[in-house]
Amino acid sequence: MKPRETVPTSLPGAVRASIADSLAAVDAELARRYPGDPGTRQPVHTVYVPADLLTATTVRDWGDQALAALDQHAPDADSFAAVLGLPDDLAEPVHARVRAKLEREPVEDLRIDFEDGYGPRPDAEEDAAAARAASLLAAACAEGTVPPYAGIRMKCMEAAVRDRGIRTLDIFLTGLMAAGGLPDGLVLTLPKVTYAEQVTAMVRLCEEFEKARGLAPGRIGFEIQIETTQAILGSDGRATVARMIDAAEGRATGLHYGTFDYSASCGVGAAHQSMDHPVADHAKAVMQVAAAGTGVRLSDGSTNVLPVGPTERVHDAWRLHHRLVRRSLARAYYQGWDMHPGHLPTRYAAVYAFYREGLEAAAERLAAYAARTAGGTGIADEPATAKALSGHLVRGLDCGALDGAEVERLTGLGRAELDALAGRAPAAS
Repeated sequence: MKPRETVPTSLPGAVRASIADSLAAVDAELARRYPGDPGTRQPVHTVYVPADLLTATTVRDWGDQALAALDQHAPDADSFAAVLGLPDDLAEPVHARVRAKLEREPVEDLRIDFEDGYGPRPDAEEDAAAARAASLLAAACAEGTVPPYAGIRMKCMEAAVRDRGIRTLDIFLTGLMAAGGLPDGLVLTLPKVTYAEQVTAMVRLCEEFEKARGLAPGRIGFEIQIETTQAILGSDGRATVARMIDAAEGRATGLHYGTFDYSASCGVGAAHQSMDHPVADHAKAVMQVAAAGTGVRLSDGSTNVLPVGPTERVHDAWRLHHRLVRRSLARAYYQGWDMHPGHLPTRYAAVYAFYREGLEAAAERLAAYAARTAGGTGIADEPATAKALSGHLVRGLDCGALDGAEVERLTGLGRAELDALAGRAPAAS
């Protein structure tokens, strides 16, 4: 091997060592606070079901009702595409994938609601509902019918409902442990957070439960629901949400925007409360910047316009929901809430069309980047853009919009290579 040529320098090696020592603490802090993407599948939505309405067949019922809505109001690919304005080349593939999804896995993330959707109940009634929720979830896990992600939304840490929320959480987790342990896809949601100290309290609850049941430290994580103005801007005029992520000590898995509570707290009238209102965009932009690089994922909110009634009204609601979901996806909010089974067809249609219509362009640019040439794309992409391109394709694969074989054919890259470019672990699922 030819020896490397010596080039002249002026700084002694001790300078580099000194600089490294001076930045060691910063290096460690960056690694701790900004670990990057967790490398796992993110659900495209969360379905909230009040605890008293949960049954063993809830997930299947939602899928069947969504299919029935399609059969009644848009029975074939062309009619469904016409309602949503999908291009002709996407009509059949999107429709087919939507129907297959509703038959196979209609709900990706189920949240059993003990908060606003459930309301105040006698203690004995909520105790029984929490125990029943744990039993039904454990049974679904055993039968293989549980969605990839599932859990509860407890009551918040405000004084009036704090003890009730803690007790419900305890009963639910204890019931899961008695039935065989916490499922891998367990998700807990802490609503109406206003101060970082409430997040710290939730961390302590998780720690104490782990100690009591012999679980590994850090086993239990939770989502922080952003529904109050104080979660975005504190009384001192400083941004709050980043402090909440820090207070979670690595346990925060998501930030979920609460459309209607947050809008109301800003004084927005009921007729104008929406995911695309300027106050919503501001809050989510703050959430997005605070979460960037931390591994904490974002979820947009929901629309309360339900696709029910005559076909014309259903079509109007579908168009609205489809537009809002696409808008969220374009703004990098890859998850949202769905409030009704009739929202599922347009949720999946928007998601599948979003990834499929961008497939060939993203694949061509990524293939050119991998070959280190702009090729015929006319675009010289940088590593950060290659990460975004591969991330787009990986998300499309995760949600079922894309197939591994077609992506590999178009890019020349296998899943492990895409995961590496996207900053994910090779075994992402």
